Amino acid sequence: MISATLAFPAADAQSVSTFDALGRVLADDVRSTLDVPPADNSAMDGYALRCADVIEAGAVLRVSQRIAAGGAKSALEAGTAARIFTGAQIPAGADAIVMQEQCEAQDGAVRVNMIPTSGQWIRRCGEDVMNGAVVLARGQRLTPQALGLAASVGAATLRVARRPRVALFSTGDELVMPGEPLKPGAIYNSNRYTLRGLIQSLGCDCTDLGIVPDRLDATREALRRAAQGNDLIVTCGGVSVGEEDHLKPAVQAEGRLDLWQIAIKPGKPLAFGYVNRFDGSAAYFIGLPGNPVSSFITFLLAVRPLLLHLQGAVQLEPRGISLRADFDWPRPDRRREFLRVRRTDSGGLELFANQSSGVLTSVVWGDGVVDNPPGRAIQRGDAVRYLAFSELLS
Repeated sequence: MISATLAFPAADAQSVSTFDALGRVLADDVRSTLDVPPADNSAMDGYALRCADVIEAGAVLRVSQRIAAGGAKSALEAGTAARIFTGAQIPAGADAIVMQEQCEAQDGAVRVNMIPTSGQWIRRCGEDVMNGAVVLARGQRLTPQALGLAASVGAATLRVARRPRVALFSTGDELVMPGEPLKPGAIYNSNRYTLRGLIQSLGCDCTDLGIVPDRLDATREALRRAAQGNDLIVTCGGVSVGEEDHLKPAVQAEGRLDLWQIAIKPGKPLAFGYVNRFDGSAAYFIGLPGNPVSSFITFLLAVRPLLLHLQGAVQLEPRGISLRADFDWPRPDRRREFLRVRRTDSGGLELFANQSSGVLTSVVWGDGVVDNPPGRAIQRGDAVRYLAFSELLS
């Protein structure tokens, strides 16, 4: 469980235009200062009338006024109807709207071909939002529809947590960037692109420090540089126990390690700790494994909730759903497994054939993972817990 003390203090909150708040986390409740809608209005193009004036289908009423959205209106005269359009305010005295498809316009009059009921096709004042209601709660991450709701109550600006500042670097002498010659034994640094994209998709400011050579002194220097001005340092590679894996001693020399390895697959070599700054404070540190699927999965499971929690978000864990496995998994691991799958048209889950931690195509082919408990075999038809990437990537 992430400690509540990790969240940014309220003093770090900032006011931003509602236009620019997508993906940010609210630092304060958004409370409406008006009713929405502010008055009774029409849900249809049609005619406003009094039910008492139409006691049988086919009644003919004189059209006494025309009311457009935003236009002026007068009280409805008894025995008449008002031509009205969607969103227009209901005139006093009218108690129903009859849609135009159920009416016949005549010269200055209208034939009403159905018997209306009181309140039909009328949007009541405040039926969406009541004056004084909290429409968006502190800790909510702002979606496009949430921005629309904020605008509907007149919120031109919103108080949000500041963006987390994240430093990113990779370790490994075998890594080269796309566009460079691929020497024998070298590989392209795909993780740099994946992790940078994940950080940016969470609304964070990313400082990309590139590729650090496989040397202890270079790793320590990169950690010192990354700690200055950043809240979190994310690294990729170098967290195993080989002779060329220098992150563990580097972090221990520059700060401290609280966690080294977790019992999940893919992603066992994951590290968490702190790197000291020159002023005596510290930046958080998460070291991700170098295999591309492992780094992707561990980012979603460990880095994402930390970054959201720093901003005071209340929804940290992805919501899983129970779905049918259309595959067999007869030899489970003793660790908790995250199996790459995608949904089928029949509502089940199909398994990517190669579950290796180096097969990046599996997370592009798939649309989520099965969260499989340690040691649990799966038979075709079993119910399993499915985590959609749409939950984990937002």
